[in-house]
Amino acid sequence: MTWNTWTIGVAWEWALRLWGLLMLVWLVMWFGAKRAKKRETFSERAGYLVLVLAGSWLLFRPQFQLEWLNARVMPNEPVTWAIGLAITAIGVGVAIWARMSLGANWSGTVTLKTDHELVQKGPYRWIRHPIYTGILVAMAGTATIRGQLAGWIGMGLVLIGFFIKAKREERFLSQEFGSSFEAHSKRTGMFLPKWT
Repeated sequence: MTWNTWTIGVAWEWALRLWGLLMLVWLVMWFGAKRAKKRETFSERAGYLVLVLAGSWLLFRPQFQLEWLNARVMPNEPVTWAIGLAITAIGVGVAIWARMSLGANWSGTVTLKTDHELVQKGPYRWIRHPIYTGILVAMAGTATIRGQLAGWIGMGLVLIGFFIKAKREERFLSQEFGSSFEAHSKRTGMFLPKWT
């Protein structure tokens, strides 16, 4: 493919393939997860899940009846699409690395597992919630390709949802691991590494 044949459609197609890869890794690794011993309630989960689903819908839906959501906020140029695709790939890579580092301790809901471990390897050495970081970075890349306001609003909603979920996860982990989790929290950032 040459630069002349590089279109927003091609970039979007590759971004969707990256998202598909992420979903495939999640599905395959889901089968090896440990059994839950404590789980959040459905109503607790619904609070952040609505935000995450609404945000994802805004990012991936092609067009909206409300024209202001279709407003272009990024340049509609090949270099913008290429940068967006690279950012999407980095985000998906971070999310997969984090998911593999969690191993059998992973869950899609806020859960404590039987024989749960406080994972501090891979990206968890620097960030407490690197899966969310990776997904948010990938969303920023995909929103860059898309170039519309709706995608950025969607990413903002997902960020809020992930923040709510992360705070609940940290309460669970604090109760389970006490001073070990407190020390880990002091060394790491929630979504970004601590630089000081």
